[in-house]
Amino acid sequence: MGWMAERLNWRGDPAALWPEARSVIMLAEAYTPDQDPMEIVGRPDRGAISVYARNRDYHDIVKKRLKTVGRWLIEQAPGAQIKVFVDTAPVMEKPLGQAAGLGWQGKHTNLLGRELGSWFFLGAIFTTLELEPDKAEISHCGTCTSCLDACPTNAFPAPYQIDARRCISYLTIEHHGPVDPALRPLLGNRIYGCDDCLAACPWNKFAVAAREIRYAAREELLEPHLSDLARLDDAGFRALFSGSPIKRIGRNRFVRNVLYAIGNSGDLAFLETVLSLRSDPDPAVSNAAEWAAIRLQSAKGTDGA
Repeated sequence: MGWMAERLNWRGDPAALWPEARSVIMLAEAYTPDQDPMEIVGRPDRGAISVYARNRDYHDIVKKRLKTVGRWLIEQAPGAQIKVFVDTAPVMEKPLGQAAGLGWQGKHTNLLGRELGSWFFLGAIFTTLELEPDKAEISHCGTCTSCLDACPTNAFPAPYQIDARRCISYLTIEHHGPVDPALRPLLGNRIYGCDDCLAACPWNKFAVAAREIRYAAREELLEPHLSDLARLDDAGFRALFSGSPIKRIGRNRFVRNVLYAIGNSGDLAFLETVLSLRSDPDPAVSNAAEWAAIRLQSAKGTDGA
């Protein structure tokens, strides 16, 4: 995670990213799921994909919307300049979102709002225009610790603090190579991201519905069977996840995650598939396959078979 430290000066001051900027406009777009996102976690033969990644890549959709708003802004104020950002630059979206009144950073460190709930993307428009600031939002978490209590890996050492090295979203998306064996059983069947802390937030009962159909889950990604995913080669992976944010982690890291989920399933029906991947050319995949095989065989011995 050195890239965060390397860009710390940019994150601490938006002006360091673009010195000409005088204002930042923050926008939120809901991707609220239309069904319980935790239901899939109780199905160990299926893969749990984070709600935001079950269809089109939000980076592309949100950036186009930001550019549309930006063009309108320039039309209203000729000579104004803008830059738009969606997770692709060292922008402190969450503190800026709170300063703009969209919501507040909850104890799980994510932004949430009384009308938005937990399920929304953030985008930023930097502009050379001097705009009157909105009133910042304050926290409405109170004594609630639902999000902290829901974390499978205890990634929150304290409220408002997160240890990314234990966060399932980090481990399944950003982390290269094998995952710490002590954490693998805690991943369950989560193969890309994790929604547990978001789903646990009581404010979601007020969450606005998603309007963008491209955020609705594709049928094949709603409850995919782990055996189908484990058999993906590079071409198959690219075809299945074309236009998806999942595509960027590549086949090897994804199949590694799938094998951890298979190892946690306790289902011996997966054993043949797992054994075939022990000789995979990618070291993280072959390591995960070996681990999964041992887990499955141990489960077989426990059952007395």
